[in-house]
Amino acid sequence: MAERHDAIVIGSGIGGLTAAAFLAKGGVRPLVLEKHFLPGGNAMTFRRKKMFDFDVGFHYIGNCGPGGLFPTLLEQLGAADRVEFVPLNPDSFDAVHLPDLVFHMPVGWERYRQRLHEAFPQEARAIDRYIDFVMTAAGRPPAPGRQSLQEVLGKRASQCTLAEVFDALEISQPLRHLLGYLCGIYAAPPSKASAVMHARVVDHYMSGAYFVRGGGRPMVEALLSVIEDGGGEVRLRSKVERIIVEGGKAVGVELASGEELRAPIVLSNADAKRTFMEMVGEEHLSPAFAQRIKGYRMALPLFIIYMAMEVDPSELGVSSPHLHLFPEYDVEEQFAACYEGRLPDRPAVFMPIASLKDPLSENIAPRGYTNLQLVSVAPAQPEAWGASEGPASAPTRSGYRHTPPYLAAKREMEERMLRVVEEMMPGFIRRVVWQESASPLTQERFTLSSGGTSYGLEHTLDQSMAKRVPYQTEVPGLWMVGANTVFAHGYAGCMMGGRMVANMILQQSR
Repeated sequence: MAERHDAIVIGSGIGGLTAAAFLAKGGVRPLVLEKHFLPGGNAMTFRRKKMFDFDVGFHYIGNCGPGGLFPTLLEQLGAADRVEFVPLNPDSFDAVHLPDLVFHMPVGWERYRQRLHEAFPQEARAIDRYIDFVMTAAGRPPAPGRQSLQEVLGKRASQCTLAEVFDALEISQPLRHLLGYLCGIYAAPPSKASAVMHARVVDHYMSGAYFVRGGGRPMVEALLSVIEDGGGEVRLRSKVERIIVEGGKAVGVELASGEELRAPIVLSNADAKRTFMEMVGEEHLSPAFAQRIKGYRMALPLFIIYMAMEVDPSELGVSSPHLHLFPEYDVEEQFAACYEGRLPDRPAVFMPIASLKDPLSENIAPRGYTNLQLVSVAPAQPEAWGASEGPASAPTRSGYRHTPPYLAAKREMEERMLRVVEEMMPGFIRRVVWQESASPLTQERFTLSSGGTSYGLEHTLDQSMAKRVPYQTEVPGLWMVGANTVFAHGYAGCMMGGRMVANMILQQSR
């Protein structure tokens, strides 16, 4: 192994695969080690009933038009012909269902502004100032002739939470919830979320929202092919137990099997807390850095219901492939319940409908069937799920799955989410032929993420951008990539980070 590989990548999430692909393209042969029996991390796909492919975490991305981020990344890797981007409904790529309003999210800043004016004409001035602020915070040219909201706030956008922006605008509760409806995509309420990070998320979709033909698998397969074509390798069922540090440098890894593999470059796509506190060990870290890692707070995890219905997508009666259901104007209270370890009473539900995004790919669902998911933020504490500890630290790992308390907690969360859907969209869920759910403990079991989060570090002001984990760590030879690093989570953040860290490694290795 030491003779055949120049770098070891821990974890095959989309960030690790992207970094490995760019390393392979640059002549550095990577060995990717993955504990699971499928590659991709949260970008993986699993199949049920030999009929339905469910994406674990891929729902939609932006920046896929000519010259956009994702086509450019794939072109640089020589894999542009392996992934087809499918544009979603430009008049309603998201439908936001509030207690007394349904808002269809369009592509384009000015169309978005106009539609907000139509829905809230009495708050048109506040809407204009919000749009101007978000565009500027996202790096767009500022609107001429209007007073900058930053001047009113009295501080830079990077120092503001989303709630502080809303407070400065003095907008109504319904409009607050509508403008902040994407909070589930980064799992933080407006009172905690960085306004700049929120602005970048919104801006990401303003030039168009897209799906990948066939679901998330083609992107994973494209990266795998680049890695293998460049002399790299991906080994599954290969859990890294320890990062070997000798003479103050990372020089390889030890697997759970006891096998040692060595390389001059070790790149971790794993959870940051586990990487440093368990795999590296505190004795190899400076006191300041160890304290920083211990102090990081993780984003809230998700609860997901994977479902298939014997209903043709044309019979659903909706035009948007993504429905965001908010039964009450209480998003802060729902997040507070999760932080406290309680299941939210009437959880907001995000419903991505894969069959509306890609009706042509029968791997997603055969004709006459609909593939969809229900997603909600959830508490991280194992006690909320009837367990005393998470599966990453429990000796039996997965023994919790069949205990009555765990099954009861899962069933209760499912029922609360389904009640919200039935209340807001009566009769929408029907003729169900498959249903299963994944809790935060499921996520932790498969990915070993702290608290079962899918999003890495919580997106707060004190954990944004440069305050996150650096790509080049203080341990020589050890690098980081993925949701905990500067560009954060999601396809965009992890793939940009993957390219960034690979370029840094290649420059230093020349």
